[in-house]
Amino acid sequence: MNLNLTTGLAPAMNVSAGLLGFVFMKSWSKLLMKFGLLKVPFTRQENTVIQTCIVACYSLAYGGGFGSYVLGLNRKTYERAGVNTPGNTPDTVKEPTIAWMIGFLFLVTFVGIIALVPLRKVLIIDYKLTYPSGTATAVLINGFHTPHTDKVARKQVRCFGKYFTFSFFWGFFQWFFTGGDDCGFENLPFFGLNARKQRFYFDFNMIYVGAGMICPHLVNISMLIGGIISWGIMWPLISKREGDWYPEGLPDSSIKGINGYKVFVCVALILGDGLYNFLKVLYITLSTIYRDTMKRMTIPLKINSTDVVEVGGIEQRRNEVFMKDTIPVWIAASGYVGLAAISTGVIPQMFPHMKWYYVLICYVFAPVMAFCNAYGTGLTDQNLSYNYGKVALFAFSAWAGEAHGGVIVGLVTCGIVKSFVATSSDLMHDFKTGHLTLSSPRSMFVSQLIGNCMGCIIAPLTFWLFYEAFDVGNPDGEYKAPFALIYRNMAILGVEGLSTLPSHCLQICCGAFVFAVVVNVIRDKVPARISAYIPLPMAMAIPFYVGSYFAIDMCLGSAIVLIWHKINFKKADTFAPAMASGLICGEGIWIVPAAFLSLAKVQPPICMKFLSNQMNQKVDTFLHI
Repeated sequence: MNLNLTTGLAPAMNVSAGLLGFVFMKSWSKLLMKFGLLKVPFTRQENTVIQTCIVACYSLAYGGGFGSYVLGLNRKTYERAGVNTPGNTPDTVKEPTIAWMIGFLFLVTFVGIIALVPLRKVLIIDYKLTYPSGTATAVLINGFHTPHTDKVARKQVRCFGKYFTFSFFWGFFQWFFTGGDDCGFENLPFFGLNARKQRFYFDFNMIYVGAGMICPHLVNISMLIGGIISWGIMWPLISKREGDWYPEGLPDSSIKGINGYKVFVCVALILGDGLYNFLKVLYITLSTIYRDTMKRMTIPLKINSTDVVEVGGIEQRRNEVFMKDTIPVWIAASGYVGLAAISTGVIPQMFPHMKWYYVLICYVFAPVMAFCNAYGTGLTDQNLSYNYGKVALFAFSAWAGEAHGGVIVGLVTCGIVKSFVATSSDLMHDFKTGHLTLSSPRSMFVSQLIGNCMGCIIAPLTFWLFYEAFDVGNPDGEYKAPFALIYRNMAILGVEGLSTLPSHCLQICCGAFVFAVVVNVIRDKVPARISAYIPLPMAMAIPFYVGSYFAIDMCLGSAIVLIWHKINFKKADTFAPAMASGLICGEGIWIVPAAFLSLAKVQPPICMKFLSNQMNQKVDTFLHI
């Protein structure tokens, strides 16, 4: 949730979940065995089930849309989008509350799980999709449960504990110096005061450093390049056109001023990258399905000796275990129909602008979109649920129009579509992990349901803690939640078209859109050894609105891993995930007591602020007076 509300990005933590599940349960099992309370060892299926439950739960912190469409509905985001902006009407506001957020998640997140259960054999066994993240997690878990790993596991536990403790107390230490606006280590002008104004600084956030250790190096470098292009070049140049391209004296949050360029250029990059990848993956998916179907129609369905060899040994054993525990189709079908009926009746009561047929149409097309995304994810490891959500956002906001609350209709339908499409691919990732670890698919399915139930409660409560304790959504604060304003402006754009853009913004946005498409085409056409050095437009887009400070932290994480690999590749490969998990969890856990201190109105005792020499002289003169 912290990453979601600061950068809008959240790395996949499946491997970390598998690691932490093993670390804690292995230690707990050994303790119970010493007291004679446990007679059986901790197994890989139990490890897989725990990992599945954890991932299903934490995925809703990001996939639940708290930093995007949920926060995009509140009044502060409405005001930051411009109260006089066409299409941005006061009746399209819905303040977040725990009750409706929990209810909404329970309605929309289970559909993706239920819809694809009958197709698990087709995707995992028949089409033999790889699901790289699920496969990587399975390899990790299988490695944990071989005899030689006990010594390594103990070292991983110590590594995790050491960096967890360091990160927690580092967050605690930093808190003492944040007693005022723009105070604390995060405001240290590491690259100079002018660079600090352009959001180039190192904020000593261990969460970003840990996330950078998990994210691919190219993602981190791409974000830094995006920050340099935008805050280092583009925005300073455009700001000089104040009074010419846009009116003078507008507040920083006004979409009619420079903030409009920041938001919509970011949107153009995201849409260009997203649309290209969406069409590419859709083409790959449909062409692969067609090719496999034609192959099956032309090849006689008979079993011979070569077939037995191909699926013999461990692969045959995996298939047998995977198909042993059947999940009746009637359960999935009845659950889907029941949820669709309830949602069609309840969601329009939550959001009066939502017509029942909007919800029904979403649920009619849900299985098709869920299957396409799950298949594409299995091929490419790219979960494009946010792109399906954006398509729904534009389509439904334009359909409803300004007079019928198009902004709120677009944001809500985006949430519905994004939720069930995301959970469907998550389910198949977990099924792939279960297939490779010889885990019961029924236990995996139940674990997914339990984790999803936990996430539907824990994620809104966690968001509410941030929402009440901190100024979430403030573009100048710590928790900027950049996608909230971006998603709302997408909906406004869907309702009103291009009339909301400031001067020359459309041309710049078109250039950004074309740039994103061209870069993706080049990346696909050149050899892999060259494409590995070409930046990713999607990653470049985020700093266009937020700034480069978090990219600097994440690049530091990349540098640590890169240097570590050069010194000792095997050790780095074994302990880097544990170190990254410790850094993320330590400072992440500190946020909870910090939030409670904020709610209790307990202020840090010291304000550490950095001033220029001239400003410091003025302050000294004022204090002497």
